[in-house]
Amino acid sequence: MRPDPSGNRFDVAVPGGVIAAQRAGVGDPALLLHGGPGLSEHLDELADELRHARLATVRFQQRGIAPSTVEGPFDVARHVADAIAVLDVAGIERAWLIGHSWGGYLALQIASRHPQRILGILAIGTLGAVGDGGVGTLGPNLLAKLDDGARGECEALDAREEAGEATDADYVRAMELLWPAYFADPASAPPMPADLAASIACNTQTMASIGPDAERLAAALAGCPVPTVFLHGEADPIDIDASARATAEVMPHAEVVAIAGVGHFPWLERPGCVADALIELVALSI
Repeated sequence: MRPDPSGNRFDVAVPGGVIAAQRAGVGDPALLLHGGPGLSEHLDELADELRHARLATVRFQQRGIAPSTVEGPFDVARHVADAIAVLDVAGIERAWLIGHSWGGYLALQIASRHPQRILGILAIGTLGAVGDGGVGTLGPNLLAKLDDGARGECEALDAREEAGEATDADYVRAMELLWPAYFADPASAPPMPADLAASIACNTQTMASIGPDAERLAAALAGCPVPTVFLHGEADPIDIDASARATAEVMPHAEVVAIAGVGHFPWLERPGCVADALIELVALSI
């Protein structure tokens, strides 16, 4: 999160320390959930777009990265509890959830456990909640867009992770190499955020907690009353059929908005498209 001179930052006491959060704008409350897991919050441009859509945004750094607590446990249940704690301290009874990538999956998890706290979900380039949610093809899709040198370095970093030897610096380096491949046109990808930080422990432990909860989550979403829109770029390396479409099919009030020529970061590749999808979500909720 960029520096906030307005003084709208606040801390949320949670097990292990605090969650660092901030609010901005005027309008209906929207809780933003960034991607990762185990990455620093990087939704500045998205928050700006949503404020123009007359939303009061609340953002927070998920645990694992300072200035939030770097203590675990790092699992889905703890991340859900942290998000609810942010809403409680912000004095928000019900909010729109707007999540990107892992953050979209986290929004689905929150909906499965606390549907009464949610006005609706906008899941952007999300990991899905059915089957493997698109995780299995994500790596190969990214590697296919790299040159031989970058692909070889990524494969070496993957081997270090599989051996349990990967460091936070390795995680950041992998993101540097893969960043252009997340975009429909890698050659025109904007620079990766210069201050992106990572926690390999948070990433690996959180992802390991997803599988054991898969059956419960799918069953809960099948009866979930929360209106949901999946916004997904057709060039996203997270396969739209395995993620957004497969999950929308099991939810009673869900739609998929697919955008041609857009990859994993729609608000950067086509500014305004997230605000447009929000209009669809509001219509679905009426």
